[in-house]
Amino acid sequence: MDSTLPPSPPAATEPALRLTGLVKRFGEKVAVDGIDLTVPAGSFYGLVGPNGAGKTTTLSMATGLLRPDGGSAVLHGVDVWTDPVTAKAMIGNLADGVRLFDRLTGEQLITYTGMMFGLPREEITARTADLLALMDLREAAGTPVVDYSAGMTKKVSLACALVHAPRILVLDEPFESVDPVSAANIEDVLRGYAGSGGTVIVSSHSMDLVQRMCDHVAVIAAGRVLAAGTVDEVRGGQTLQDRFVELVGGRHHSEGPQWLRLS
Repeated sequence: MDSTLPPSPPAATEPALRLTGLVKRFGEKVAVDGIDLTVPAGSFYGLVGPNGAGKTTTLSMATGLLRPDGGSAVLHGVDVWTDPVTAKAMIGNLADGVRLFDRLTGEQLITYTGMMFGLPREEITARTADLLALMDLREAAGTPVVDYSAGMTKKVSLACALVHAPRILVLDEPFESVDPVSAANIEDVLRGYAGSGGTVIVSSHSMDLVQRMCDHVAVIAAGRVLAAGTVDEVRGGQTLQDRFVELVGGRHHSEGPQWLRLS
């Protein structure tokens, strides 16, 4: 009898992010109501929902910017709130509404961010030059960020999120106010990043963008997950836009009031 043991099955791949029972209240309002979500490592994951659905609040708790009232957020096996230093070192975060050190120039801001993550100065210099070129910000490298347009500010914020080559990118509306050429360049970089094993989580109102770029998606409304899975699973043969409207509701079939009709 052959006593050779069969090979052990490969260990299950640890998810990039696991949210369990996540809750956040602001006074009497429950912004996030017990969200459970698993983001596979190496995925391009879309988070969609109407305004006020709890997307930004969820991402803020997942990345250590906002302490939850209940539940947990675990990044690659590291609890965000019991070991925040280790967890945050793995994250590249483009958060909505977070103030930048905008008296620094674009080049200084990216350099400073790299220094905070402990990168060697020579490496920071090279990466900063690469990111300024990628974001089409070379001509504005010496301009204070306070003088940037909304689109330029978004791009330099994304450069800061990328400078330390994180394991997971969490991007809240990354293409908002960004011109089409820069958006196409950024899409290429994000696809390459995810293709090499990085994980991208993107919150967006653009169903077309999510359907085009993401392989997984979660629909959130009223602080709860209504559907989650691969894009094909969630949309179920419909467009993602139609499936979203079906799940969330609130669609009004109306031509508007009579006074808006010009003929």
